[in-house]
Amino acid sequence: MTAPTLDEDLEEALAGPPAVEGGAVPGVRRARAWLTRAAEPGSVGLWRWVDDVGPVAAVRALRAGTAPEHARALVGARAGEDGSLADLRRAERCGARLVVPEDDEWPALPLHALTVAVVAHDGEREQADRTTALVPPVALWVRGTARLDEVADRSVAVVGARASTAYGEHVAAELGHQLGERGWTVVSGGAHGIDAAAHRGALAAGAPTVAVLACGVDRPYPVAHSAVFARIVDTGGLLVSEWPPGAAPHRHRFLVRNRLIAGLTRGTVVVEAAARSGAQATARRARGLGKEVLVVPGPVTSAMSVGCHELLRDEEMGARLVTGAAQVVEAVGGIGTDLAEPPERLAGPRDGLSDLARRVLDACPVRAGVSAERLAAVAGCDPLEALRVLPALELADLVQWTGTGWRLAPPPERREGRGAGG
Repeated sequence: MTAPTLDEDLEEALAGPPAVEGGAVPGVRRARAWLTRAAEPGSVGLWRWVDDVGPVAAVRALRAGTAPEHARALVGARAGEDGSLADLRRAERCGARLVVPEDDEWPALPLHALTVAVVAHDGEREQADRTTALVPPVALWVRGTARLDEVADRSVAVVGARASTAYGEHVAAELGHQLGERGWTVVSGGAHGIDAAAHRGALAAGAPTVAVLACGVDRPYPVAHSAVFARIVDTGGLLVSEWPPGAAPHRHRFLVRNRLIAGLTRGTVVVEAAARSGAQATARRARGLGKEVLVVPGPVTSAMSVGCHELLRDEEMGARLVTGAAQVVEAVGGIGTDLAEPPERLAGPRDGLSDLARRVLDACPVRAGVSAERLAAVAGCDPLEALRVLPALELADLVQWTGTGWRLAPPPERREGRGAGG
């Protein structure tokens, strides 16, 4: 049986509702597949127009040359081409699918922030710089068996420098692992450095992780991470892209992709970033969407920490300093339910001592023992008061009776050394 043409699918879609139970009708899905190849994502004007007239009418107008001028300019020579069916079949062969806003699987809640951002700038009918526009995707190519909406529900973006340091990779891997153990999905870009470390940390915890790509999901980039991407899919994670199968990772696409990493998640953690970096750009997009911006501090001598510290210094960013997964979850999780435990404080022998006991202890000499009267004179107390606290200090191995007076007890290792020699 011959597959229907694009025009036939579009015609049939116009005659009925855009979606059936569970998902979009074939004509709507094919129209959105066509748009992902014909028009580069990130255009506010194009998204508004498609949202107004619907994807089927938009594709028909673009192919007929009757679409608004700004839309026709974005599509250009691609208007006469149709690779939608081939793209859908190619995706199916590699275990991928096209998820569209008409599907139940569409992550509507997290991506709603992008819709709000478009509405907030309703007066700006056109926006030339697609690399910085906060605009929803028209569709998403997804590779993996997990549902995109479920995986994105409790997710955090972990981003950072490609030219990362050992410190940064260690922190990112720990964050990925600990977030995964807590039931949170790590979302990143699959790049070298911090991205890869965060993905590997989540994989080590057996948790799903999502790589948002700037190319087709069937040709992950960088190629060196092919094994990591395969593990992501095999362990319940997802590869996600706005570009159709076979699309190349052009440089500008990484800048456009950053808003999707910020948009899909509840917050963005920046682990390492140079003074100018894509990680900083992702953090600023997260702030523009009203989401949490979290920053891991680094050594002040490291060039890879400059961007992190600048984000923390920028009062308008409202970035929060975090040092571990518990603090990340506290920031992005439920109010009152995901609180971070206070850091552990090592208990010392002086903890819990009264003010008098501390003063008497400070008055004790290191070598020769002195009388209680002498200790009282130095500590500024009555000799009887000194005698009252000295036994407790001796039981705590803080002071020692020499036979003629009191002195500080030697460290445990010195006492053990003398015992061994005796």
